Amino acid sequence: MKLFDVYPLFDVNIVKGKGCRVWDEKGQEYLDLYGGHAVISIGHSHPHYIQKVTEQLGQIGFYSNSVINKLQVQLAERLGKISGYDDYQLFLINSGAEANENALKLASFTNGRTRVLSAQKAFHGRTSLAVEVTNNPKIIAPVNDNGHVTYLPLNDLPAWEAELAKGDVCAVILECIQGVGGIQLATKAFAQGLAAACKQYGTILICDEIQCGYGRSGKFFAHQWLDIRPDIITVAKGIANGFPMGGVLISPDFKPVYGQLGTTFGGNHLACAAALAVLDVFEQENLVENARKVGEYLIAQIKDIQSPHITDVRGRGLMIGIDLDIPHKDVRQPLIYSEHCFTGCAGTNVLRLLPPLCLTKQEADEFIDKLKKILQTL
Repeated sequence: MKLFDVYPLFDVNIVKGKGCRVWDEKGQEYLDLYGGHAVISIGHSHPHYIQKVTEQLGQIGFYSNSVINKLQVQLAERLGKISGYDDYQLFLINSGAEANENALKLASFTNGRTRVLSAQKAFHGRTSLAVEVTNNPKIIAPVNDNGHVTYLPLNDLPAWEAELAKGDVCAVILECIQGVGGIQLATKAFAQGLAAACKQYGTILICDEIQCGYGRSGKFFAHQWLDIRPDIITVAKGIANGFPMGGVLISPDFKPVYGQLGTTFGGNHLACAAALAVLDVFEQENLVENARKVGEYLIAQIKDIQSPHITDVRGRGLMIGIDLDIPHKDVRQPLIYSEHCFTGCAGTNVLRLLPPLCLTKQEADEFIDKLKKILQTL
């Protein structure tokens, strides 16, 4: 048997990590400005994380959700306190796609509607409902194309208000900073107007914080920059620093009904131990504030680069997009193979930076030097 060939792979086998650095099987060191696609929040192989996960594995790694798991209760309490949502309810699953899937189901269970509004260039996952609200026809299979979704331009408030006024919209799902869409930011005026319109017409507002949340923007959630309070918030990626986990934060206005939602592996003991360790490190090392400060510094340093190939720089915290006038592969590939630095990408021309939240100013400077070196050769 061989692997189903669905990923274009760089010819690098990563076998070790520490902080914002990884090493391949040949011992070559790389600076990691990708974070495993925004998943590594506290850094690779953090000693506290290793200790807590190892300790939990020595006790019990898994049992079903048919019994009490006090680690889930602890996680809900800690997450509520640190995020500012201590009155919300938490449902734990395994991934970001599952989080959005369950958020949309819960919205439809609640108001009985079927239509959803999503932004152009949005990405919300690859499962049934999550992929339907993702604005990419290449990954929407015919079985998922059910006509539930209207895609609208980000920040075009009148267009969203016009659809909401029809009175039949179940939910709005929104990334306040689009990741796959190229680090496009929702404006405060748009977000606040949209939230008000959702409330007016009985539509449930879901903020997808899977990539832009969990401290990455320099606040715990990206929507907190916009002064809105969604009905449902979805999280994953950085929640457990690489252990598969996702969550749905649900307003106290929603009342749970046995049997509507469920999961086999979600919120298992090992996942909760990993997520609790992440929150420990967030507080001990002040990582959300570090993301804000180092992110502001890194954005300023990129903007100072004198290169005709950089046409724009956008982002908040450690979620940054660099628009190029050339294909991103012309920069990304030599960064990896010549300068030994990982970055992400979006579309055809955006270099995307999603480093661990422990990135230092010195490591930011190191990246700037590597980027300048590549740009000067083009």
